[in-house]
Amino acid sequence: MLPAPKPPHAADVVVLESTYGDRLHESRRNRRARLQKILERALADGGSVIIPAFSIGRTQELLYELEGITHGNQAWQQIPVILDAPLATRFTKLYRELKPWWNAEALKRVVQGHQPLAFKQLLTVTTHAQHMKMVNRLAHTRQPAIVITGSGMCTAGRVINYLKAMLGDARHNVVFVGYQARGTPGHVIQQYGPQHGYVELDGERYTINAGVHTLGGYSAHADQKGLIGFITGMKRWPEEVRLVHGDDEAKATLASELQRRAKAQAKPLRVVIAT
Repeated sequence: MLPAPKPPHAADVVVLESTYGDRLHESRRNRRARLQKILERALADGGSVIIPAFSIGRTQELLYELEGITHGNQAWQQIPVILDAPLATRFTKLYRELKPWWNAEALKRVVQGHQPLAFKQLLTVTTHAQHMKMVNRLAHTRQPAIVITGSGMCTAGRVINYLKAMLGDARHNVVFVGYQARGTPGHVIQQYGPQHGYVELDGERYTINAGVHTLGGYSAHADQKGLIGFITGMKRWPEEVRLVHGDDEAKATLASELQRRAKAQAKPLRVVIAT
C-alpha cells in the first residue's frame, strides 16, 4: 500500500538488516494464490484460521490482500475477518486516514470500488471481555472465521489464548506470514506442528493437532534482492556495510553476495558481520 523505499544518494557506512539475506520472497501473485488456497482448505474444515501478525505494516497488508480475495465473491463475504488486536486496529485507522499517500495501485483499487481496510465482513475486537468471548465462540462452534491477532511470533498477546484453545483441534489452522525467530513459540509451532509436536505456552504443554502453514512474501523485511538493491542502488556506494538482525547463515550468505557484487563492479566495499 505504501510507496517502496528508495536508497539514498550516498552513505559512508550502512547498517543493514539481514533477516532474509539468504532467500527470495515469492511473487505477489503466487503468495495470494497460495493464501487463498490455504484459506479455502482450512475453512472447509469448519474451523478458524489464526494468523499471528504484527500491528504495523503486516496486518494492513493482510487486510488489503483479504479484501482483494473476497471482493465481489458472495461466498467469501459470508466469512468474518476478525481483527483482534487493539494496537493494530488503531494503526489501521491511521492507515485509512493516510489514504492520499497510498501508492498508485492501492488508490486505483479505491477508484474501482474496493475498500481495502474497511470491507463489510471486517470485525474488530477491542476489549479483553470481547476477546475472550470470541475465543470461546470460535473454539466451540463450527463457524469458519479468519482471525488476525498479535503478537507476530506468538511470544505474548491475544494470540496465546487462541492457540491454547485451538491448537489441539485439527479443524483449526495457523498461518504464519512473517519471520519466526528461533526460540519463540511461533518457531516451535512452525517447525514441529506438521509432526504433531507440542509447544509450551505460559509454562504448559499444548499438543499441535491444528494445521500449520507458512507463506513467504508478506514479511515487512526485504528479501536478498531488495537488500542488495538498497546498496547497489546508491550513486555512491558506502565504504562499509554492517550486517545485523539475522541468523548467522543469512548474514554470511548476504555478505558473500555483497562482496561478489562489489568485486564485479570494482567497488572497495568492506562487509562486517555484527554479532
